[in-house]
Amino acid sequence: MIKPVRIAASILAADFARLGEEVSRVESHLDMLHIDVMDGHFVPNISLGIPVIRSLRAVSGLPFDCHLMTANPEAFLEDMRAAGADSVTVHLEAVPDPAPAARSAREAGLGFGVVINPGTSYEAMDPYLELCDLVLVMSVEPGFGGQEFISSVLGKVEAARRAIDRRGLECDLQIDGGIGPDTIGAARRAGADLFVAGTAVFRRPDPAAAIAHLRKAAAPEEWPGPGGRS
Repeated sequence: MIKPVRIAASILAADFARLGEEVSRVESHLDMLHIDVMDGHFVPNISLGIPVIRSLRAVSGLPFDCHLMTANPEAFLEDMRAAGADSVTVHLEAVPDPAPAARSAREAGLGFGVVINPGTSYEAMDPYLELCDLVLVMSVEPGFGGQEFISSVLGKVEAARRAIDRRGLECDLQIDGGIGPDTIGAARRAGADLFVAGTAVFRRPDPAAAIAHLRKAAAPEEWPGPGGRS
């Protein structure tokens, strides 16, 4: 059964010179923070890491959802948890057998999930659903913010939703990339319940109002019901 709409703001789109202030502006309107960790190897870009996560944990009580766009995600898990991460997602393209990473994440006290890129089939992810608290379908190519939504991935979201429901699993179904008021509704109808939005939150004049707009655009029938916030 699909869960209420939840929004995770990607800090990749925030003003890094004012990161604590940026997070405090939206904290009470969000369900979690989405933190992209890039190593310059798995993806060509380099982003924030352990010190920033630790600094944010000191000023935020939100769950930290850390998306590891790294070639060797297992190397970071214990440090991630010590810094304040709550869950991690690893790319199937980087870790073709995610079972050892899942065990390591559990041992470290982290939630665990698997991510697939736009070019990876849903079938590659399917055998690992039972390992996951979260499955993430990328709707842009990983590594850079502000890209256009790739609508062809919605078929993979639909397939994941059918499998999760058929097996009676509790894992969240997240989508990340190009999520805004014009795309979130289609992603919700496909079966996603957790939406990562960066530009559509932090690059708006009123981020709190932007989050409310996203919730309403995702599921008007829920507004202002479960998951809806003013």
